[in-house]
Amino acid sequence: MNLHAGVTLTFALTSNHPMPFDITVLDLSAYIGLTAVGAITLNMLLGTLMVFRYSPVRQWPHRHFNYFRLHNISGYVALALAVVHPVVLLFDKSAKFRVIDLLYPVHSPSQPLENTIGAAALYIIAIVVGTSYLRIRLGRRVWKSFHFTVYVAAAALLWHSLFTDPALKNSSPDWFDGGKLFVEACVIIIAVAVGLRWRHSLRKAPRPRADSVQTRLVR
Repeated sequence: MNLHAGVTLTFALTSNHPMPFDITVLDLSAYIGLTAVGAITLNMLLGTLMVFRYSPVRQWPHRHFNYFRLHNISGYVALALAVVHPVVLLFDKSAKFRVIDLLYPVHSPSQPLENTIGAAALYIIAIVVGTSYLRIRLGRRVWKSFHFTVYVAAAALLWHSLFTDPALKNSSPDWFDGGKLFVEACVIIIAVAVGLRWRHSLRKAPRPRADSVQTRLVR
């Protein structure tokens, strides 16, 4: 490695000065967080396809495609990125984040409420991924009760992404910023997927038989 390049990278990781390609440490953290939002959105979309019994062989693209495996991988990726996203802040001295501020951000130096909600999203995603890995040992009923908390995790992650200032200056959100627009698009996509899944579950819910209804009316 070139010695000058190594010194430049080390200096960039310990400050908020531009890294090579004009990317700051805060920018890197923000990009990782946005990628985590994309991964959780993909994960929930694939989960919705599974509920609808989508078959890539019978339907488009008419090819063998293991999207169940991609669903699992996207969950692992979302968890890994959600962990790395705050850890990067430790390399920016101007941010003044400590390890305790990442694990328990109630008293973090910037936006404690937003960071606490983000930490909650991380912990819930970890529970969902961990219980999915142990789903056979836990049994379907127990695993499913944990798995549905992914909706809470997604809501917390989206809220954190929308209201957190990437520059850590407690500024009001710029709703037309490129990153915010991406998160807003993910909010719409997830809302549509959740609505379709809810509608599907209502249609599949067992309806009372006509004779049982008549019996109750007679009584």
